[in-house]
Amino acid sequence: MKGTTRFRKLLATGDPFWAPMTYDALSARIAEAVGFEAVFVSGSSVSAAFAGVPDAGLTTMSEVLTVAQNVVNSVNVPVIVDIDTGWGNAINVRRTIQSFVRAGAAAVLLEDQQAPKRCGHIAGKQVIPIEEAVGKYRAAADAKNEIDPDFVVIARSDARTAAGGSLDEAIQRGWAYKNAGADMIFLEALLGVDEIVRVAREIPGPKMLNNGVGQTPALPLSQVKDLGYALVVSGPMYQAAGKAMWDFATALRQDGVAALQNLRESVKGHPLENMHAFAGFGEIRKMEDKYLPAEEVTRKYSDTIGQRF
Repeated sequence: MKGTTRFRKLLATGDPFWAPMTYDALSARIAEAVGFEAVFVSGSSVSAAFAGVPDAGLTTMSEVLTVAQNVVNSVNVPVIVDIDTGWGNAINVRRTIQSFVRAGAAAVLLEDQQAPKRCGHIAGKQVIPIEEAVGKYRAAADAKNEIDPDFVVIARSDARTAAGGSLDEAIQRGWAYKNAGADMIFLEALLGVDEIVRVAREIPGPKMLNNGVGQTPALPLSQVKDLGYALVVSGPMYQAAGKAMWDFATALRQDGVAALQNLRESVKGHPLENMHAFAGFGEIRKMEDKYLPAEEVTRKYSDTIGQRF
């Protein structure tokens, strides 16, 4: 089943589902392995982990597309990709959408910020005129319908906390983007439960919630369901991974071999104890037996030393 079809089926259940903020194939595979039904390739996470830059519109389409393709090829769950402002105007957005549809993504998140954009919870945001944004979402809808109508375009508005913005304007934009053909609406940086409730009440159809990120409070999934939100995105895995790597690097710098021994002890019995196995060497071994001449396989393994799968 296509990722887009699986994503549509998830939406059709009526139950909200959680997509953690991943940033590469490994983080996405871990999210899938522990049971998440979809993964979100986060723009801020890719900026920091892939490009080593802040989430300020500095990543290129080709960089994000590369990460998205790696994630899609590594997991079986639907992949949602943050494509920032679509890297241009409505004309550029058409090619952007087509590229991510063909890459196998199930959905994209397209925002209405003025370029260069920035993280939704950082001050200094500006949004483009609503008429220009509507044209971009119309172009996005047309582009995906020409290839795969099941593909989901999530329209994000940053108008709530942008310069001169307000919740009223954000809701107005949500309606306009829905009417322009967006499949799901996401109003970024809501400032309190009352605002989350109001958006749920005033904008019909599927909606996304950035749960517990930045200024937006965290709600339990039961409350999210009662409010009618379909998709919850949260959980910056790059921050969790970064903290673990920082702590290990610090211990390694200070304690040397002792840190290595402590790491080995700490991963005993853990699903990631054998990273080679998690990466898929077992599948490689099966394919060797299936596709390579038996004599070659025998030669490869008869006199070599190392882990066997």
